[in-house]
Amino acid sequence: MSEPQRLISLKAALQQKRMPLYRKMVRWGWRLFLGGIALAALIFLLISLMAIPSFRELEDPSSAVATDVLGNNNEVLGRFFVENRVPVSYSELSPHLVSALISTEDERFREHCGIDGRAVMRVVVRTVLLQDHSAGGGSTITQQLAKMLYSDRDFEGMGKLEKMAKLIYIKLREWITAVKLERAYTKEEIISMYLNQFNFINNAYGVHAAAEVYFNKSQKDLNIQESATLIGMLKNPSYYNPNRHPDRSIKRRWVVLSQMRKNEVLTENQYDSLKVLPLGLHFKQVTFTDDKAPYLCDYLEKVVRDSLLELPECRRKDGSKYDIYRDGLKIYTTIDPVYQRHAEAAMQEQMKKLQARFFQVWKGRDPWTFRSGNATEEEIQGRKESLWKLVREGERYEKMWPKFMDPVAEKIKNKYNFDLRAADIERMLAEEKKEGSIAKMLLEGFVTSAQMSAYRRIMAGKEWPDAKAQYKALNAAVRKQYSQPVKMKIFTWNNARMEKDTVMSPMDSLRYHRMFLQTGMLAVDPTTSEVKAWVGGVNFKYFQYDHIMTRRQVGSTFKPFIYATAIAQQGISPCFEVYDNPVTIPGKFMNFKHLADWTPKNSTGTYSGARLNLKEGLKNSVNTVSAYLMKQLGDTEPVRGLCEKLGIDSARQVSGRYLIPPGSPSICLGAADLTPFEMTGAYAAFANKGMYGVPFVIKRIEDKNGRVLYRSVPEEHAALAANATWVMLDMLQYNVKGAPGINTLKSQVGGKTGTTNNYTDGWFMGVTPRLVVGTWVGGEDRWIRFLSLSDGQGARMARPIFANFIGRLEKDASSGYDFNARFVRPPGELGIETNCAAYESGLGPAGDEEEFSPDIFNDELDESTGKPKKPDDSFGDELEGG
Repeated sequence: MSEPQRLISLKAALQQKRMPLYRKMVRWGWRLFLGGIALAALIFLLISLMAIPSFRELEDPSSAVATDVLGNNNEVLGRFFVENRVPVSYSELSPHLVSALISTEDERFREHCGIDGRAVMRVVVRTVLLQDHSAGGGSTITQQLAKMLYSDRDFEGMGKLEKMAKLIYIKLREWITAVKLERAYTKEEIISMYLNQFNFINNAYGVHAAAEVYFNKSQKDLNIQESATLIGMLKNPSYYNPNRHPDRSIKRRWVVLSQMRKNEVLTENQYDSLKVLPLGLHFKQVTFTDDKAPYLCDYLEKVVRDSLLELPECRRKDGSKYDIYRDGLKIYTTIDPVYQRHAEAAMQEQMKKLQARFFQVWKGRDPWTFRSGNATEEEIQGRKESLWKLVREGERYEKMWPKFMDPVAEKIKNKYNFDLRAADIERMLAEEKKEGSIAKMLLEGFVTSAQMSAYRRIMAGKEWPDAKAQYKALNAAVRKQYSQPVKMKIFTWNNARMEKDTVMSPMDSLRYHRMFLQTGMLAVDPTTSEVKAWVGGVNFKYFQYDHIMTRRQVGSTFKPFIYATAIAQQGISPCFEVYDNPVTIPGKFMNFKHLADWTPKNSTGTYSGARLNLKEGLKNSVNTVSAYLMKQLGDTEPVRGLCEKLGIDSARQVSGRYLIPPGSPSICLGAADLTPFEMTGAYAAFANKGMYGVPFVIKRIEDKNGRVLYRSVPEEHAALAANATWVMLDMLQYNVKGAPGINTLKSQVGGKTGTTNNYTDGWFMGVTPRLVVGTWVGGEDRWIRFLSLSDGQGARMARPIFANFIGRLEKDASSGYDFNARFVRPPGELGIETNCAAYESGLGPAGDEEEFSPDIFNDELDESTGKPKKPDDSFGDELEGG
């Protein structure tokens, strides 16, 4: 046998030997192939049988129903809704929109059945295998519409395998939904549903609203380039937002116009002429300032949307989240619309007078450069910098940022995975100017360790010089723009509309509006803890910061907590007498933690030496009496413990500082930063027999079918013994006995004013048997303040609002306010002597209100003599300004 024949025989024998293995491999290959197909079919079947959402929202866009905020009488106080949402049928759509959409998003839209096989293969080959991310996506218009039905694309906290499995599941589900859509609707219906559903941001839901918001016209009147701009936003509405990023929007519009040319919708000449045109925006921001309680509605929007609707029990039966803007919820509140109207009116009457006086005081002066007391150069510089911080947070700055900073910011993003902001650059510039600045910010909690590390890497990189240069150029351009006068509307108290047309530079406008005094006023029923009125500021359209939740130093309004603690724990009578002499608490005395001896002064710097009982000490806010009680307690913890029971989280820290500093005896003078919400809730316990109830404003939330999603459960606990509470009520009533405005009320009233250093904050906490009202008045910035005690004290700024409010309720029979209600004395013996006849003696002149300001009726003081003068409640009416 020849050699070739022998090799052939060997190969044949080997093949014969391997044949069973080949047959086995083929059989298993077919099994795997057919099993894979069966498994895929099973997966598709299971997904298709799962809860694919109904098409109700797509078939009936009018189902986007506003959420109502209702008062306690079911009167509508405000609404959360998508404004200008008008469904548009295909026949009504601009043909430019349709052609731009199909050309850009789905060229074969008319040919496929919901899934474009060619596009899917392109993604698999070019994007997945060849890593060519410029190859485009594979989703059809129908798939994108299906994607809008789901909101579960959250992969946070997932591992790679879990994320991949969920992504595959989501894509399969969207494919099945897309096929179902194609079978249920015509191509034209799918296009109209898609454009009606898409969120073009800036409160523009659907293409009709988008045309109105961005171009101030109906969508049917959009021209080709305007249609291309809106269709360009479909890829990423925030990134291609034409109002914020015009350069990006124009580049994206080029892509859309190019696709229209490619698909022969546009000729070459049309493309060349259209691509060079400007955006032509006529942006019209949608605002919600017509609510009857706008600050409350703004608060509720955040709380309900971001907290309550996230709760499992507040979701739909299928687990999906309700949309506060489209699902027609009913938010029932405790707010009494009559109380709310009177509160707003009382606030406006007082603040108009107060602002006129304020402008008169500051005429010819500049609060940002004014020096008083021990103001340092660093403080003055900080005031000026605060203005530029506001500039950097403004809309004009945001619109100019992309032109100067986007190129270098994108380089930094790609290299360091860090999103550069103006605040970051300011911090790095501060570090260059003074080494260790960022480390100090880290210690104070203003930056994180990750931010500090990123700052160091950026400053060491080659992009940093370019970033500084561009930032300098940006600021120069901003300064130029902010110095040029333009036509604008500004806030004013001088007409019913509370605004006027003027010509002013943006910087002057910023300074002008920062000089308006603000207020926060909360009214709570102490017997139920229901919030009855909520006034967060003077005008929501121009000043949207809600001061009900603003932390400010409370001054003498904190002193009742010191007195209450001493009375409850030591049984001290309000008639107990203390000499108005210096009181020194040595360093580390008993359980205090301060190091040096502490001897507080009265605001006059003198001590009368007179004997003052606790009633007089509290009424006149004599610091030595508060310091005496603090020393007798020997610790701050009893006071902080009472505050905890009164709903104030004394252990909480803000920016590294305790709200109520532990171990510091200075808390007896009011060195605590609290909110009107916290203070009003705490004072309500005095009118509720020592029982503290958490103030609440939401009664319940229902869906549009009446299903209750959330119901508040009032919380109440004992905070102060009934006998000590009665004694405090007696002292609070003595505080305001004969006070202007209050002395004409029919209600039984108690209260306490407070004024902080340099007259920065004015407070009044008013207590009646049926209503407790906390009022704060001051500037957004702490240097926006009055310059004298007679103008800037709480009795002058805040108390008139309370007196006016209660007076209005008493005169309005429809309010239902019971001015005949009286505080109820606890039964039996108090165990604390309240009859001060035995203590009566000739008292010396009362001290002023601590290092803050007096709590006597200083709107009756003559500044030249310090003696009482005839009240003048009309001071603001006779002044001009503002």
